[in-house]
Amino acid sequence: MRILLTGASGQVGGEFQRHLRAMPNQIDVIAPTRTELDVAQPQSLRAIVRETKPDLIIHPAAYTAVVKAESEPELARRVNTEAPAVLAEEAARLGAALIHFSTDYVFDGRHDGAYTEDLPTNPLNVYGATKRDGELAIAASGAAHWILRTSWVYNLHGNNFMKTAIRLAQRKEEYTIVGDQFGAPTWASTIAKTCCQMLAGGEGGRDRVKATSGIYHLTSAGATSWHGYATLIARELMARGVPTALKGLEHIAPVPTSSYPTPPERPLNSRLDCSKLERTFGIELPRWDEDALACLEQMITHYGLAEGRLLPD
Repeated sequence: MRILLTGASGQVGGEFQRHLRAMPNQIDVIAPTRTELDVAQPQSLRAIVRETKPDLIIHPAAYTAVVKAESEPELARRVNTEAPAVLAEEAARLGAALIHFSTDYVFDGRHDGAYTEDLPTNPLNVYGATKRDGELAIAASGAAHWILRTSWVYNLHGNNFMKTAIRLAQRKEEYTIVGDQFGAPTWASTIAKTCCQMLAGGEGGRDRVKATSGIYHLTSAGATSWHGYATLIARELMARGVPTALKGLEHIAPVPTSSYPTPPERPLNSRLDCSKLERTFGIELPRWDEDALACLEQMITHYGLAEGRLLPD
């Protein structure tokens, strides 16, 4: 099976490279670099699909700068809407399948419980709107696809909230964190691993996507607030003997989103119901806190945090 992977240098794309290599079937992975593939240029995407003729396209590349998207709506639209539309169109023409990654930000966060896949979308900002429009374009293309919505992604490499929480604990005696936004921090490794498990079932690969085409929610199990997430990280740093400036966990204060009136608006409830994915593919997703601690252990070792080194900016 030949796979075209976009965003291979990103948090999710990098993990896909590692997990795809471990799959039992023979796989040819084509993972162009950013200089080789500009996802903001539709013709670049068309050219590489037509040149490589993949059986499956895995597309984690995205414009994820939520704040900056408000001042760069056209770039966000090209990357988050036009790029997946082109890939889906080319996949349909070729008879290939597409795996695309979306976000909790397609919802407005006003629903009381966890969001299921069939609830209406209502994005609050440019980023969410461009991701929603990308989903609609894929669904309209006729291509076999999985649209996998995830949330609060983090990994050893890349910029993410786990690293922000570590830096705050290392540098601040006390600080505030938003306490009224809720979701599931999701490890990029779990996203890639779960997706590979989904592909390995049934006939495998492209045929597996064709047989189960649709939208699925893919996050770690459970939920927390940004404050709960930051508190867990600080507590575990101290428990593992990592030097911190924080005076104590009680000095991490929860505050409402209204304390940070910086646009754009964000959903307060980002909880996604993943039971459809678990039921369809027979997969049990790991708890968010267990995954967070496993990734944190990697960060402590990789960056030498136990020796007092500061996590680089």
